[in-house]
Amino acid sequence: MPDASALLSAFDAQARSAEWTFPEPDAVVHRDGPVFRVTWPQRRGFVAGPPDLGVSGSDLDDLIARQRDFFTERGQSVEWKTWGHDTPADLPGRLEAAGFESEGRETVLVGLAEEMARPVELDGIVVREARGVADVHRLALTATTVFGRGHDWLIDRLLEKADDPNVVAVLAEANNLIVSSSRIEVVAGTEFAGLWGGGTLPEWRGKGVYRALVAYRARLAVERGVKYLQVDATEDSRPILERLGFVPVTTTTGYVWNPR
Repeated sequence: MPDASALLSAFDAQARSAEWTFPEPDAVVHRDGPVFRVTWPQRRGFVAGPPDLGVSGSDLDDLIARQRDFFTERGQSVEWKTWGHDTPADLPGRLEAAGFESEGRETVLVGLAEEMARPVELDGIVVREARGVADVHRLALTATTVFGRGHDWLIDRLLEKADDPNVVAVLAEANNLIVSSSRIEVVAGTEFAGLWGGGTLPEWRGKGVYRALVAYRARLAVERGVKYLQVDATEDSRPILERLGFVPVTTTTGYVWNPR
């Protein structure tokens, strides 16, 4: 099994900084001391930084307040993404004291794409890539049902990335019903790809669908020369991923500020 510390070092060096190192064409990146603030025209903002911010106490409080006030003036919400191994360790508490709200902790797992690419046999379920506008809308509807919140943003993103080989939506379909939706996003300029989504309708769980979606996306990653797969996993999917060979390397929690 790959060494967790080595995987975490690779993740820190390559994937976690992608939002500000390799920004999307419509993104604007601002640096404020140790953190990077990313804005998009229609999406909520994003703030993050290196594993060690190098500031603490009142200086950290001031840094947090500046990001909050920036997005308040824009009338936009913002996610400040944190990782469990970061310092200073009291960053989460100071974010909450400033009015940011936790979206819940997830486990960051990393695995080798080649080891995850073994196909999974399914009975009566077809795993394939999304094709066209209709598939994208149906996929997003499944995600909305599974996760209990609207996914119009996903429709916009997938249609915008329709010609981008590094962003691929993958679905599982049975009897003309999309029973699970997911996507893979290759992190440009790195050896990493992120596996996102992977939500399965309750009545279709326990049939190997999630594992099959991981395997399909792993094969896409191998075809693109990707070495590592990274997942921010809920407690529902974490045990499945560990059984497949993914290694937990840290945790991640997004703290969100919503202007009122």
